[in-house]
Amino acid sequence: MTPALALPLSAARKPQSEADLSVARRVLKVEAEAILALSEALDDRFAAAVDLLMTVRGRVIVSGIGKSGHVGRKIAATLASTGTPAQFVHPAEASHGDLGMVTAEDVALILSNSGETKELFDLLSHAGRWRIPIVAITAREESTLARAAAVPLILPKAPEACPMGLAPTTSTTMTLALGDALAVALMERRAFNPDRFRMLHPGGTLGAALLRVEDLMRAGESLPLISVDAEMEEAVREITAKALGLVGVVDGRGALVGVITDGDLRRHIVGLLDLSIPEVMTATPLTVRRGAMAVEGVAVMNERKVTALFVVDADGPGARPVGLLHIHDCLRAGVK
Repeated sequence: MTPALALPLSAARKPQSEADLSVARRVLKVEAEAILALSEALDDRFAAAVDLLMTVRGRVIVSGIGKSGHVGRKIAATLASTGTPAQFVHPAEASHGDLGMVTAEDVALILSNSGETKELFDLLSHAGRWRIPIVAITAREESTLARAAAVPLILPKAPEACPMGLAPTTSTTMTLALGDALAVALMERRAFNPDRFRMLHPGGTLGAALLRVEDLMRAGESLPLISVDAEMEEAVREITAKALGLVGVVDGRGALVGVITDGDLRRHIVGLLDLSIPEVMTATPLTVRRGAMAVEGVAVMNERKVTALFVVDADGPGARPVGLLHIHDCLRAGVK
């Protein structure tokens, strides 16, 4: 069955389609211009907000209601996943016991376009009572929220993309973008690196993309290796026993000097056991460093149409094999 979205547009639909596209472009233009205005309006208070959020001993407590609440949940998730402990507290639930989640070691990040959202007042009072500093994101400099904040971040005046100027559209887009800006600034202050990111994203596509070769490589007894001085019969036995389709060849110092694959055996099948290891092996094996990202290894395997790479401890001649990266292990882990 053809998906509904794939059906061709009739001639009668075209005028409406063009009108819809015009609306979409207008909305995106309005919101893009607002974000540019926000960028230009940022001042030292943004850096002060980052300073304050960097000092938090507990968590960043993000709160807001309505559309601001939805945006707040996303900001809290982004902060938490990028090295700044954070959680979202719903202001209505806070008034019914969840204020206990907000401690004197926390910093509050409170969102309200008007700055006069009544549901936030209990949270503001609690913050004042326990001297919990507040970073506010609001559009009104003189609002209750802005006055209560240690650092108020004021959104520039910008029209909502809604044709009635009522539905939160432009304002929530600016708030979301400003939350992302705070999260990224904090990441850079903390020197948050891919290894720490991977620790917080062990699952899914992100986790797979951040796996390193050493996380997936086979090592120890499962590593197929023989000496360059061994007999060909030993190479065949090692390939068969380890069932990986190849064997690495090492010299007397343990350096990787070649590789023999199933294909090499087939190409030399006539008189194979009478040949020496150097006569059969490929003397320039493809390798990858153990500290490389697994996706880099997969890219090499795909490009060179091989199924495995020896993992080495250094670049260049004399490198020792410390593992084997196999395409099947990568695919099972979601690395593609």
